[in-house]
Amino acid sequence: MLYFCTMAKELDILRAEVRTELEKDILPFWLERMQDPSGGFYGQMDGSGRLMPDAPRGGILCARILWTFSSAYRILGRAEYLDAARNAFSQIRDKFFDRQFGGIYWSLNADGTPLDTKKQFYAIAFAVYGCAEYFRATGEEEALELAIKLWRSIEDHSLDSIKGGYIEACTRDWQPIADMRLSEKDRNDAKTMNTHLHILEGYTGLYRVWKDETLRRRLVELCEIFMNKIVRPDGHLGLFFDEDWRSQSDTVSYGHDIEASWLLCETAELLDDPALLARVRACCSRIAAASLEGLQPDGSMIYEDHDTDRHWWVQAETVVGCLNQSLMPSGAFAGEPSFGETVNDAGGIWLNRTIRCWEYIKSHLIAPDGEWFWSIDAEGHPNTRDDRAGFWKCPYHNGRMCMEILSIQPRG
Repeated sequence: MLYFCTMAKELDILRAEVRTELEKDILPFWLERMQDPSGGFYGQMDGSGRLMPDAPRGGILCARILWTFSSAYRILGRAEYLDAARNAFSQIRDKFFDRQFGGIYWSLNADGTPLDTKKQFYAIAFAVYGCAEYFRATGEEEALELAIKLWRSIEDHSLDSIKGGYIEACTRDWQPIADMRLSEKDRNDAKTMNTHLHILEGYTGLYRVWKDETLRRRLVELCEIFMNKIVRPDGHLGLFFDEDWRSQSDTVSYGHDIEASWLLCETAELLDDPALLARVRACCSRIAAASLEGLQPDGSMIYEDHDTDRHWWVQAETVVGCLNQSLMPSGAFAGEPSFGETVNDAGGIWLNRTIRCWEYIKSHLIAPDGEWFWSIDAEGHPNTRDDRAGFWKCPYHNGRMCMEILSIQPRG
């Protein structure tokens, strides 16, 4: 949870602008252009805005849509958001959930039949996240029951009880699988930062509504794994590991750095352990400061050291991560001042970074005909080759950015 601070005027302006973006652009795009009248959501709209109704439908996309509209209904209370959340939940329950072996399928054909039946634990974690938020918003016990079933499938088939952490993937019936990669751009390693980050995220959403002691222990263990195995001495996150937690790559992902810097804080705040919280906050400040190597003079953040495009999700996470640092109760380390930063206090510097990135989003990323472009290149040109909506392009990063800002609460 983000904390309230004294920069009331700047935050009020930011809150008003992101609410408009959420209610007038992001959510209407998915409601009006991506819902399939026969049920569920279409799987793809290309970068030029052309709908691809026969495209496969990904479990990650559906779970993220479920989380987004559940959260939007909980915060804003509009009936059309509840209808969309119910639509997504029914698809997870009736189409993606594997009733024979458990877990969710990686993808479906457009007609709702299974396409790729492998069990990628990253995708299952997002289904936990979406179902838990749907229960939080509606109180429908069926959603909580499904979230718990999915959590148990991760615990039963992914947890490495000897060396710690979680493996990446299995076959449909939970047997070892040769290719564990999350996507074609990833390495084929047993454990990754990305899957651990989103298992942490899904488990945090579930623990918020179901205070199970085993689940709590797993969240503590995940915090320790990040602090002791994933975060490197320079503050960046390691990305790929073997089963023994030996690093397999030196690539730096600034986007994941800034995203992890606030998601870890969110988890630790929920666990009500002051000593752990203090350690996690200190670690997160190091991660956020390290991410600044990717910050650009125009306020944007590049994706990673091998990809200088300004990806949509990286900008959304930069806004939330910088804002989280600005609102730390004890003040966060601001890193080295850059690009003309003159504010004296750390909170003010981080808020300035928040606002500058939001200004970049408004000027470059929001597409004139709805939603955000996938990315902007170094010369400022929108990427229309990659999807406007699709397997990986969803309303969760930018929608969540808006809702995190709208959910800022005063501290008692």
